[in-house]
Amino acid sequence: MKILLRRSAWLAVVTLSLSASARSSGSDKPLVIDLWPGKPPGETKTWPAEADQTKPDGRLVAGRRVTRLGNVSIPQIHVYHPRKARPNRAAILICPGGGHHILAFDLEGTEVAQWVNSLGLTAIVLKYRVPFRDRNKRWRAAVQDAQRAMSLVRGHAKQWKIDPGRIGICGFSAGGQTAALAAAFDAERQYEPVDGVDRISSRPDFAMLIYPGGLVTRQEPTRLIDDLQITRRMPPTFLVHAMDDGVSAQNSLIVASKLKTVGVPTEIHVFARGGHGYGLRRTDAAVTHWPELAEQWMNGLELLDRTTGNH
Repeated sequence: MKILLRRSAWLAVVTLSLSASARSSGSDKPLVIDLWPGKPPGETKTWPAEADQTKPDGRLVAGRRVTRLGNVSIPQIHVYHPRKARPNRAAILICPGGGHHILAFDLEGTEVAQWVNSLGLTAIVLKYRVPFRDRNKRWRAAVQDAQRAMSLVRGHAKQWKIDPGRIGICGFSAGGQTAALAAAFDAERQYEPVDGVDRISSRPDFAMLIYPGGLVTRQEPTRLIDDLQITRRMPPTFLVHAMDDGVSAQNSLIVASKLKTVGVPTEIHVFARGGHGYGLRRTDAAVTHWPELAEQWMNGLELLDRTTGNH
């Protein structure tokens, strides 16, 4: 009974937050929702204030600054609805990278959301906890937040005019590891259920892994980490990597090979050069044209041209 009461109060706050945001900001600003009704699983430490940790001499990407968000202790989803008069009913949960130390929140988050919206899809940027909490399983907090986010989005499917069977996940670098594990764990939730939201499926319906890291072991870069078990239950998957990436392309190559072995529809694009951490920012490297390839792949899954339902 205590759990039900707590959940009811939290959902009431969420509903009020959604209504107020929708009235005041339209589609230019996101709807922001805290993932958990209380402290996230396993949280015991008090962290410094969340802040952009980019230094004045921080690395630029395509000549532009990157927002490197650190000390995230209140995980959230930032929901961006498309402006199109007849939006598509698919949605993508976006997981920025940052080595589980920070989140490249604009480069691999909000900028990706703009692209997803341009396709008529709802974009949800996941602000998951960083830095990592578990030294042995650096992905744990991020995956817990991703699973909770997938369930929360699916629970709002009717309200947000989303097809609950067409919600995918897209991750970059460490966010790619987060997305891959969230897809692989299927119904195996990485935390004790908190409320009714956790009874809703957290399985993505499709996955896009963009220069993912942490999927193969450092000792044997041709062997997947033990936590990643590739099965037939994995969703259709799209992968992109550059061979000169300091985060080995084996992360994508081995995953794609295993997916093929178990019969999961898979598409992989490997380029000679392009490095790491380019997001959607265009350079002279061919790999930065990957969004066009992803659009073709999503179109092949009939994610971009289906407009059933009420809009």
